[in-house]
Amino acid sequence: MKISTKGRYAVRMLLDLAEHGEGRYIALKEIAERQGISKKYLEQIVTILNKSNILITNRGFQGGYKLAKSPDKYTLGSILRLTEGSLVPVSCLEQQPNQCARAASCPTLFVWKGLGDVINNYLDGITLQDIMDKQIESYSNDYMI
Repeated sequence: MKISTKGRYAVRMLLDLAEHGEGRYIALKEIAERQGISKKYLEQIVTILNKSNILITNRGFQGGYKLAKSPDKYTLGSILRLTEGSLVPVSCLEQQPNQCARAASCPTLFVWKGLGDVINNYLDGITLQDIMDKQIESYSNDYMI
């Protein structure tokens, strides 16, 4: 499994909103400049995120985007599932029940299920707030005299 640019940029965009939002709307242009991502590409990502009610949108002069919930409510797993689709390591695990003709006799199926569980549990255990806290922690450990 490889996370696409779209997935990584969606995380960066939402993290930017969490870090700089403070309850205000942020223009996509601001995010694009800070993150070094093209505004056009962010517009594609916003379309996906808007459909899932992750963002609150405001049009007009003071318009832009802000998070609909606090940063501790957004897991990386949920964000990546929106942009990447399923996070399963093999295609036969995408449908439940498993439709693969070999599922009942597949000697490696338990390996792929286990890997999928590890991936999902790990990504569902990390929130935007966790990332921000880790960043603050790394800055505070960088103190020099």
